[in-house]
Amino acid sequence: MVVKVLVVDDSGFFRRRVSEILSADPTIQVIGTATNGKEAIDQALALKPDVITMDYEMPLMDGITAVRHIMQRCPTPVLMFSSLTHEGARVTLDALDAGAVDFLPKNFEDISRNPEKVKQMLCEKVHSISRSNRRLSSYSAPAPVVSAPAPVPRPAPGGFVSSAPTASIAPVRTTPIASRGAPAPSSTSGAPKRKAYKLVAIGTSTGGPVALQRVLTQLPGNFPAPIVLVQHMPAAFTKAFAERLDKLCRISVKEAEDGDILRPGLALLAPGGKQMMIDGRGAVRILPGDERLNYKPCVDITFGSAAKSFGDKVLAVVLTGMGADGREGARMLKQGGSQVWAQDEASCVIYGMPMAIVKANLADAVYSLDDIGKHLVEACH
Repeated sequence: MVVKVLVVDDSGFFRRRVSEILSADPTIQVIGTATNGKEAIDQALALKPDVITMDYEMPLMDGITAVRHIMQRCPTPVLMFSSLTHEGARVTLDALDAGAVDFLPKNFEDISRNPEKVKQMLCEKVHSISRSNRRLSSYSAPAPVVSAPAPVPRPAPGGFVSSAPTASIAPVRTTPIASRGAPAPSSTSGAPKRKAYKLVAIGTSTGGPVALQRVLTQLPGNFPAPIVLVQHMPAAFTKAFAERLDKLCRISVKEAEDGDILRPGLALLAPGGKQMMIDGRGAVRILPGDERLNYKPCVDITFGSAAKSFGDKVLAVVLTGMGADGREGARMLKQGGSQVWAQDEASCVIYGMPMAIVKANLADAVYSLDDIGKHLVEACH
């Protein structure tokens, strides 16, 4: 099946190069281009593409505003192009909140220097998000932005007490797709098994930034277990993402550093480009990213180290994402007696990583994204 793509960018060079790369794949057809956000909306309504590639900084209307309008009027999977800077990370996270599915670094040098690698990465992204749960059968305008619950005073990583500022959370849309065939009905699991877990470990990829925000903002500031987070994300993005979560959540969130100590109410995010492991004393080890591994950070690595260090005292959760990272680490956790949860298909942006858990019969429970946070509170005591 041919994937129809709309390419949006104010740079004529970038539009041509992206169009050429995509058109070289016989299963992808570029059906139109646009030079700004307003044109993108008009073209999306007229051409009904399967995927839109979107720049952020454009005249007349920026990419984030365009994504919001598109998601209201003709929901379509959007792939954002982003710069690998702290500001680029902030903008990209805003775009994901607005409804974009995934992002790629916008690096002109790589397009010229590594055309085959760029072609493979771009075409794989386009194919994967074309199957995402972002094209809805019926879609009403999102509810007004609401404020996060007022956070309670919480211990900061250094032991001092701080209050996170109230921040706004863009609504998360988890309605299943219908135009490509609705996903199977959500699996429903009973009440979670209560236990004095020593660690909650969460792994995710595509769709993960919004999913993690949704889960973690449901946790109270006195959540009784330490948390580690593994999100497939470039090195330049994870610090900005951790800072964003820390402002939105009542628990503390920070990018993990070597030697950090696990403690209740603190979530440590694996730094991009590196690997995160946990030792038996509850200390975090940050290691260089191994070029032999596809993912840096890798969920399997973190889950595996947690299994070795904490035996049956881990509660692992696998959220939306493409591929199968986390499956082998979950297998090690299950062998040690720990619990593994998977996000259900209907609420996933990409039902890849959770599906790998379910198909391998490793899931103790399958929950909707909206239910995972409250079940974590119920399960940990």
